[in-house]
Amino acid sequence: MSVHGRVCVFCGSSDGASPRYVEAARATGRAIAERGLGLVYGGAAIGTMGAVADAALEAGGEVIGVMPRSLADREIAHRGLTELHVVEGMHERKALMTHLSQRFVALPGGLGTLDELFEAMTWAWIGIHDHPIGLVDVDGYWGPLLHALDHFVEQGFVRKAQRDRLRVATSFEALLEAP
Repeated sequence: MSVHGRVCVFCGSSDGASPRYVEAARATGRAIAERGLGLVYGGAAIGTMGAVADAALEAGGEVIGVMPRSLADREIAHRGLTELHVVEGMHERKALMTHLSQRFVALPGGLGTLDELFEAMTWAWIGIHDHPIGLVDVDGYWGPLLHALDHFVEQGFVRKAQRDRLRVATSFEALLEAP
């Protein structure tokens, strides 16, 4: 298998309220593999995390999971991955995911997804990486967050250039085509 870069996908350990979230995760995983890209993600077999991984694997893709030991010990780790890295904690997880990836994409998710997304955005701003960062906005899920980020810019706590780094599209494929 020849991999032409890796995409780190942040997403949830649950399916969410709409079946469209799982559909979007599966479409993203499939598209990553079909483009010859590798998937880096949180390592779980459940929720949208499991859906994105399973779809990438079914399409013949490389899938690398990175999971803190405390979660792996609860037996939610995906056992069918190309590689599974079990690390000591969340900080090590995010650092390794960043090291293994060339772009970041967030699907609908919860607090963990937001934590990972904001750390990727902060690290880009302070120069730790220069990878593209995007949101797959399923049925307007990210609208309130985007509104909040615009408010942060208006209030002078986030620079417009920081906000403008974040690309938004309704699918992974459209995100790749976004300027």
